[in-house]
Amino acid sequence: MPDYFYVYPAYIARGRSRSEGRRIPEGLALSELTAEEIVQAAKRLGFRAEVEIEKQFPHDVPAYLGRVKVMKSSGMTKGKFLRAVATELSKQRAAGGKR
Repeated sequence: MPDYFYVYPAYIARGRSRSEGRRIPEGLALSELTAEEIVQAAKRLGFRAEVEIEKQFPHDVPAYLGRVKVMKSSGMTKGKFLRAVATELSKQRAAGGKR
């Protein structure tokens, strides 16, 4: 059975503190992030990912922003994945003029 890890947009959100759920350095964090953007970035990086829209980050009750289910790959930790996704999203947003 495949092994997964889960990513909430709050893990990469600009404007959140570590105690509020951010898991990457503040310099890599992004604003107005959606679960769908995370899925697209994960797919560009070669991961299998899907949105679970009915899920919510526990600190954000009652907001249902969804979460992303990502299939693990060998040698990739959740922390490395989050940094890689944030970097990929920053590149995409820079090309589109949004940070």
